[in-house]
Amino acid sequence: MRISAPDLNPEQIYRLMSGIVVPRPIAWISSLNAHGQVNLAPFSCYTFVSNTPPMIGVNIGRKAGTRKDTANNIVTHGHFVVNIGDETLLDAIHMSAEEHPPEVSEAQLLGLSVLPGEAIATPRIAEAPISLECRFHSATPYGYTGAEFYVGEVLVFHIRDGLLQDGKIDTTQLRPICRIGGPNYASLGPIVTKRAIRQTAKTVMAGDST
Repeated sequence: MRISAPDLNPEQIYRLMSGIVVPRPIAWISSLNAHGQVNLAPFSCYTFVSNTPPMIGVNIGRKAGTRKDTANNIVTHGHFVVNIGDETLLDAIHMSAEEHPPEVSEAQLLGLSVLPGEAIATPRIAEAPISLECRFHSATPYGYTGAEFYVGEVLVFHIRDGLLQDGKIDTTQLRPICRIGGPNYASLGPIVTKRAIRQTAKTVMAGDST
């Protein structure tokens, strides 16, 4: 089958690409609304973009041309938290995608506990095994639907005891979930370990500061 991209509308392209670019990790973002309440929403166009300083990036689209609550909150306050959910939080992650007015706290609605941020004002989700406190760095627009790629610098890593082994996350213990096409999710399944490949050590470029 051959499909010409210009012949598809935005919804058709989204449905196609969200089933091709799989599996996708989920950034469960908590942010502060105008009333100081915790908004919570999942985003699966998510990755990390720098290790020094540590920076993550997430694509946030628009609804009918309007920025989503999370995007508005990030731009307004300049900070947010990326929470990483595990298999026990799948239902809450899915239900947090439900659209609500900006003044509604999804965290409260779903009965989730929050803990205050250490470096930022945005709280994190207590039930999440990992949370990243982020300072807003930039937002870059792409395409014709108003989608923007938001980058945040990680200031604090919150990691549940027992997950960090020799400086690395024990992914088996983390039990993360991923998004695939439609309202479908998956877990890791079997983990296949190969021999380590020798790599040149990562360094800071001359003239850059840490």
